Amino acid sequence: MGDSTDIFGNEPADDETPPSAAELEAAGQAGLFGAAPATPPATDALPWATGPAEVATPASVEAPAPVAIPAPVPPPAPAPGQAKQPYRVLARKYRPRTFAELIGQDAMVQTLANAIRRDRLAHAFLMTGVRGVGKTSTARLIAKALNCIGPDGNGGPTIDPCGQCEPCVAIAEGRHIDVIEMDAASHTGVDDVREIIEAVRYAAVSARYKIYIIDEVHMLSRNAFNALLKTLEEPPAHVKFLFATTESDKLPVTVMSSCQRFDLRRISTPLLAQHFAGICVKEAVVADDEALAMIAAAAEGSVRDGLSILDQAIAHADLDGDGRVSAGQVRDMLGLADKSVQRRLFAALLAGEGPALLELVAAQFALGVEPQALLRGAMELTHRVTVTRIGGGSMADAASAEERDAIEGWAGALSAGQLHRLWQLLLKGFDEVRTAPDPLVAAQMALLRVMHASDLPDPGQLVKKLEDIASRAPMAGAEAGVGQGGASAPTSAAPAASLDWRAVVDQVDRSGQMMLASTMRMQVRVVELRHGVLRFSQPPGFREDITADLRAGLAKATGERWQVERCDDAGAPTLVELEQSAKAAGEAAIRAAPLVELTLAAFPGAELLDEEQDAPRQAGNRNWSRQR
Repeated sequence: MGDSTDIFGNEPADDETPPSAAELEAAGQAGLFGAAPATPPATDALPWATGPAEVATPASVEAPAPVAIPAPVPPPAPAPGQAKQPYRVLARKYRPRTFAELIGQDAMVQTLANAIRRDRLAHAFLMTGVRGVGKTSTARLIAKALNCIGPDGNGGPTIDPCGQCEPCVAIAEGRHIDVIEMDAASHTGVDDVREIIEAVRYAAVSARYKIYIIDEVHMLSRNAFNALLKTLEEPPAHVKFLFATTESDKLPVTVMSSCQRFDLRRISTPLLAQHFAGICVKEAVVADDEALAMIAAAAEGSVRDGLSILDQAIAHADLDGDGRVSAGQVRDMLGLADKSVQRRLFAALLAGEGPALLELVAAQFALGVEPQALLRGAMELTHRVTVTRIGGGSMADAASAEERDAIEGWAGALSAGQLHRLWQLLLKGFDEVRTAPDPLVAAQMALLRVMHASDLPDPGQLVKKLEDIASRAPMAGAEAGVGQGGASAPTSAAPAASLDWRAVVDQVDRSGQMMLASTMRMQVRVVELRHGVLRFSQPPGFREDITADLRAGLAKATGERWQVERCDDAGAPTLVELEQSAKAAGEAAIRAAPLVELTLAAFPGAELLDEEQDAPRQAGNRNWSRQR
């Protein structure tokens, strides 16, 4: 049978070569997408062409000879070490996949393990804590632990999920249909919560529990919390809620009371440094222990912050030095002061070496160290010295023996009062530097103030010195009586007394004999005063003999017998006379002031008034006005 005609009725040419499978495919692609490739692909590039291909023809057409298509050449294998995936930062790459990899939260892991073993699982969990301690990671681990079915598919909830079954793999990749993770920061309204309320009525599709992970749950609005409250208090048996937040104080009390709360603690600096050292081993990175300690201290208890800094430090490492992460590079990267420079600055501060102190501050500022970091380093040293002094400090974290010896030396040389005063001054200086328009100048002035304050006497020691001076002072009456020119005071000096007459009078007054004490202040001019003996005279105008009253009053006040004798010798001025003489001397000094002399000359009728006493009455029975 001859070949049939084409669609236009033309006979096919006898020497026309039938189209190959590649040509037919190219024609189909052109018909579908409207453009044919400029050059038909070679047949050996077709991955599906694994053997000879045949072109289908109508039954009346003789089949042409088969065309042999060579087998495809496999693509070249990637070179060893060539990355197949884009780079992932360390914080994501080393996110905990099991509870064993979750560091620093042993109490929470133990509680969850016991709850799973005893089948006492709460319907809602609340994870709180600072940034980067594992709140969201813990929520995902709980979801895996509750839905794990084991490698054989017959397992139940476990604190050690296998990580191999379909639920574990899907949850780890974030694609499990029954584990819904929602960011409350971008879903804050009632409509978002309403979707959860409608969905919890339906059972889980493929997992054991339907789990809702709500991150930053404190961002939900008040109405959203109220809408969720009923479902949260009485959820279906197949639903679990996992909340994570950094600000638990913003949650309503009713929501917190419906959840089992776990407070994730900050990770200690030594544990962080150990964790970072293990990651450096896995990444084939060499890092100094001091550098890892700096990174751990800068992380402030956050694993994510520390891994981000470590990632930056690895990238910052000098390739010429085999990529080693050194302490100097980390110090430069973080803008921290050198430990040895901190000790030298602290020593200059205590020794009062102003030029050396300013030179160190300027040198560190030129190297890029912030003024706040300098004060923070001095405060850290002050704290460590104080803790070491009371015996509660451990020097195991000292970077070197030199640092250990320096801290122990300062702890033995400085008193507790000096250290506490130093801390207060540095803390005040730190606040000033933080708010000052020029932090460098503020830091210099703050450190100089601390340096000069070290020369000031201690308040307690100052009080003791004043008390000693007061106890060794001579009798106040005798001192005041010498050289006083009062009208009624005698001109001769009194003999030295071995007791303080003012103190004796005060003792009589405290014993309840106020009238006698007043008489002693006005009428007694002491001639001789020693233990058990009093010889006195009276000012002119006082003739009443008060010897018996003085003897009885002194005996009652002191509990001793006194020999009291009245004589005509000149004695020291009475206490009242001393006060009047002091007042007169003070008024004379005021009148002698140039400004007062000019004022009195300009206003002849002016008077000096005492604020503590009423002004004298003038004409018209009117007091002087004391308003200013």
